[in-house]
Amino acid sequence: MTMLQEVEASVDVYITGELSRRAPKTADYLMEKLAIQDLAARMADNPGEIMPRLVDLALEMTGSVTGGLSLFEPDPAPGIFRWHHLRGRLEKFTGETTPRMFSPCGVTLDRNSPVLCKRPERTYTWLQDAEISLPELLLVPLYVGSVKPIGTLWLVSQDEDYYDSGHARVMTELASFVGIALHVQQTEQNLKRALEHQQTLTREMNHRVKNLFAVTYGMIRVSAKAASSPAEMSELLSGRLHALAAAHDLVRRQIGDETVSEGTELDQLLRKILNPHEDSAFSRFEINGPPVHLGDRATNGVAMVFHELATNAAKHGALTLGPGRIKVSWTRKDEYLLLHWQENGGPQIMAAPIRKGFGSTLTHNTIVREFGGTLDYDWRPDGLSVDINVPIQNLST
Repeated sequence: MTMLQEVEASVDVYITGELSRRAPKTADYLMEKLAIQDLAARMADNPGEIMPRLVDLALEMTGSVTGGLSLFEPDPAPGIFRWHHLRGRLEKFTGETTPRMFSPCGVTLDRNSPVLCKRPERTYTWLQDAEISLPELLLVPLYVGSVKPIGTLWLVSQDEDYYDSGHARVMTELASFVGIALHVQQTEQNLKRALEHQQTLTREMNHRVKNLFAVTYGMIRVSAKAASSPAEMSELLSGRLHALAAAHDLVRRQIGDETVSEGTELDQLLRKILNPHEDSAFSRFEINGPPVHLGDRATNGVAMVFHELATNAAKHGALTLGPGRIKVSWTRKDEYLLLHWQENGGPQIMAAPIRKGFGSTLTHNTIVREFGGTLDYDWRPDGLSVDINVPIQNLST
């Protein structure tokens, strides 16, 4: 027997059976219809008003003296209920909480049906502590759609022997309508976010295609200068293009949610991303740092960031000239990973770029918004220097 069942059996607090035994009052179907229309209009024009309006209509239609919503907060488990939109003499308790496993609201969600209580303060000590006396308490479950529980709508009468099956039916219908309306609202919000995400991905892919052509053109130019014959140029260019395709495919993994991986090591990821820009005669990159494992989401983000840095270096920085070199290093400090990107041997930098391109914006958003880190550019005359600080725990997922 669960704690809730023990509570129900201990005293005659739960009298839900009385709802069906009491003769229902005459139903006012016009009032019910107008209430539904009211909620529908508010959902369309101002969704934020639908929850408090539900409470107001419930009190008006049942003649209750006080009422409100207890919304479920699951974390930390087993969760709590927090009181919202209280009306009447209990309004001063707005924002207070009650336990999930020791409350009439918890019983209501467990049963997923209306519940009627008589003087519940006899059992629930937190009601006694707050000096709250409830002659009768009618509760109905509140769900988003028909799956996700978000709490309960509850009403209190002035006297005992008050609520009947008619009250329970009307309140259940109103709560069900609000649940469906909230589900529609969430679906609309999800579709909007998906559309915005798709638009961002489209812009990103357009950006990457342009970068891909720019880097390919640079590879052709560099390979032509270094090769002594068409055959040698073909071999050099073919190898670089294959490496570029591998790195591009790694970055492209973020476009879909279906790809599953267990992440990778930071060292391996950087070498794969930077390998297309290597030179067969000498190494352009110095990569070193302690072992750091990246989760799947972090792998996508880090790959994108260093793909952008390497692409920028190939178009404007150290990789545009033969002597150009890049050093990538990282260290752990407390709970942070500190990464350093240093370019040398490229064209002299006269000043920082005036215009911020989409690639720079994407890099900034990934480090700052997605990883909760910091990103600093130092446009030194002898080469770009970039410092990235990221909480290590944000790289594990």
